[in-house]
Amino acid sequence: MARAVGHYESTLLEAIHNFKYRGKITFGKIMGRLMAEYKSPNFNISDFTLIIPVPLHSKRLRERGFNQSVILAREIVRILPIPMDFLTLKRYTYTEPQIHLGKKERESNVRGAFMVTDPDKIKDRKIILVDDVYTTGSTVKECARMLMKNGAQTVAVLTLARAV
Repeated sequence: MARAVGHYESTLLEAIHNFKYRGKITFGKIMGRLMAEYKSPNFNISDFTLIIPVPLHSKRLRERGFNQSVILAREIVRILPIPMDFLTLKRYTYTEPQIHLGKKERESNVRGAFMVTDPDKIKDRKIILVDDVYTTGSTVKECARMLMKNGAQTVAVLTLARAV
């Protein structure tokens, strides 16, 4: 299951770009609060037991200076009593940015890029995977595949925006 707070267009697109590419962390904090308040039929954040932000490779983290998914997830857990784990799911393979890739290239670009460092920390947990933008779903699908393979009970995805 994947849900997005809004569409990746107009004001939300501009806000995400200011946050992600121009380092306007305050935008991320505000948008993380919007994510915490998100309501949808068949999706209740309170039903989950762990929040995991999509990890960045250490090289990309150094380039950007922050992980936008961690900032969003931190704001969610400030509001909701659900723990966050940003250490168990790791991106251990550096991949090219997905922005100019098609669906098939995105899938092969992230295939095998993630690993779970301690399966006991996710065993039987109901996990919400947090990311900023859902385009083709390749990244979050690969993360979810690794989490499920390593014992998660269920994995749902919550993003700030979905590309239209």
